[in-house]
Amino acid sequence: MSSPLSVLAGNRDFRRLFAAELVVFGADWFVMVPLLVLLPELTGSGVWGALVLAADTGILALLLPYTGTVADRVDRKKIMVGANLTALLAVLLLLGVRSSTTAWLALLAIGAIAVAKAFYSPAAQAALPNVVDPADLAGANAVAGSAWGTMTVVGASLGGVLTAALSPYACFWLAAAGLAGAAGLTWLIRRPMQVPRDESVPAPRPWTAIREALRYIGARPRVLALVTVKSAVGLGNGVLTVFPLLAGLAGVGAVGTGLLFASRGAGALVGPLVMRRVLTNRSWLLTGLALSMSTYGLAYVGVSVAGWFPLMLLLVFVAHFGGGSNWVLSNFALQGEVPDQLRGRVFATDMMLATLAIAVSQLAVAAVVDHVDERVVLAGCGLVTVVYAVGWWAATRRLDMSDERGTGPAVEATSGV
Repeated sequence: MSSPLSVLAGNRDFRRLFAAELVVFGADWFVMVPLLVLLPELTGSGVWGALVLAADTGILALLLPYTGTVADRVDRKKIMVGANLTALLAVLLLLGVRSSTTAWLALLAIGAIAVAKAFYSPAAQAALPNVVDPADLAGANAVAGSAWGTMTVVGASLGGVLTAALSPYACFWLAAAGLAGAAGLTWLIRRPMQVPRDESVPAPRPWTAIREALRYIGARPRVLALVTVKSAVGLGNGVLTVFPLLAGLAGVGAVGTGLLFASRGAGALVGPLVMRRVLTNRSWLLTGLALSMSTYGLAYVGVSVAGWFPLMLLLVFVAHFGGGSNWVLSNFALQGEVPDQLRGRVFATDMMLATLAIAVSQLAVAAVVDHVDERVVLAGCGLVTVVYAVGWWAATRRLDMSDERGTGPAVEATSGV
């Protein structure tokens, strides 16, 4: 089995895919952190920030069942490049958010970016096993899983610093430039991003394809367990709305908001790399997933009672060490379970459930954030995740994950790419 560094050094197409994802994730934070600082300043309310987060995740969740079928039917490279360019145009709309009367432009722009991400994410995740050799997949997942965390550290911290030093609008321009670069990097990838489809077999209609994927998931308890695991962290994700408010209470402003998001990203970066050994020992998988969920919830309960800002940063790191491990462990297991012809749709369902959970959490926080103490909100979100983790573990503890059963020939078909 190849190490993460050897996969990155030895596979040019994977380097390009990884670099493009780094830029996309970085651009996302160069938009979101400045916007979460800007909107309360312009409107005098924390509700707008929560609505922006909810629009981001809610629209993504609603579209994923359809966009997953597109990822299985259309050239994934073209999908990813088109999504980057669409997001670029949407980011430019944010330059018009200048007062409380134009705050609605933020919702419109973030909604368009969410549409772009809905197409980009399942295509990118489904493409990964096709741009690396099978022996390199575990190492590639460890590297790819670190992309989001890496750029949350860089994008969130720099976004906070540049917002304070320059303006949110400078960050929006940088995000637009980054998205143009990501489109170029993706276009340079040479390996096919999917197994060729048999043209003699007509492609199913989108809703037929969605039903096919749902039947596949429902008939396989192992796959069902894996596509429901991310919802635990998702249901606790309303904590993000509270980050700017916590930073304000601690007197650290936009820089503190960036540091909170950066600690979140650092945990998500380190977690997948430390937990990489679990990827190669499938008998540990369910236990690792249950522990990662519980770690996230308990750490945020700790944040709710911490009174010292550096301790808050440490606990946020621990929470997302668990959350990042949860995401990568479940992604890797799904890639080994699901054949290429269904992988886009299954990943779309997986992401849909996770993002629906996030949207529910953020809307719930939006309803109470101006009326309930921030620490109560944090504790509530953390406890919801812990309760879900316990229930999920009780329902799945008898499953055997010690071998791969789902791909067979479909995995072999990618080895010659």
